[in-house]
Order: sequence, then structure tokens, then C-alpha cells
Amino acid sequence: MKLGPGLNENVYGTYVPPDTLWGYVIVLDTYTRYGYPSSMEKETAEFCVKRLGKIEGQVRGVSRMIEEKRYCIDVLTQIAAIRAALRKVEEAVLKDHVSHCVAHAMASGDAAEQSKKVAELMDVIERSNR
Repeated sequence: MKLGPGLNENVYGTYVPPDTLWGYVIVLDTYTRYGYPSSMEKETAEFCVKRLGKIEGQVRGVSRMIEEKRYCIDVLTQIAAIRAALRKVEEAVLKDHVSHCVAHAMASGDAAEQSKKVAELMDVIERSNR
């Protein structure tokens, strides 16, 4: 069964059957940083996709506002709303990541894996605060 690159294939292109971990289907995707499992919760993914669709509409609206030469404060208010909505998506993805990816590394007992996950988490938090 061939699913396509990064969707349950190893680097050589052969099908790799998924394992399970705490009820999650684990697929090591070749496009993740170190071949980490990428198994976002279905509810989180649905929330993010829905929210990003709304954000996309908001961005188009701001573009229209600028084209129509609307009042600057109104434009800035909408931009602030977009940033807040993006933060909510970021928080949902981060919470999902910590709840299973980082938790798995901590439960594994593998000190190297734990260190990698903590460093990765600190890096992403640092970047999000810029």
C-alpha cells in the first residue's frame, strides 16, 4: 500500500505499518525535524483548520479595508484580532504537541530523546515570543 511521501513511508519509499502508543497512531514522517511522530489529535487538527479558514477570511477583509482606504484604527483593530486568532491556533498546536510528543519522550526514559524534546520545545517557545 503506497500512501505518498511523508505519509507513512520511510526514506526508501516502502510502506511502514504504524505502531500505536497510548491509542495514537504513530507514523514517523520523513518531513519532521528528526523523523518524529506527527500524530496531532483529530479534534486539534479540525479546530486549527477551521480557525485558520476564518483567519484567512479576516486577512482578506483587512486587505479589502486597505484597498478601500478605511480608517487606520479600524485596520489596526482587525490586525490585532488576526494576531489573537493565530495565537489561539499556536496554543492549540503547542498544547497538543506537549500532551503527546513531549509526554512520550518523558515517559520513554531515554535521556537523549528527553533532552532533544526539551530543547525543541524551548526553541519553539522562544521563537513564538519574538
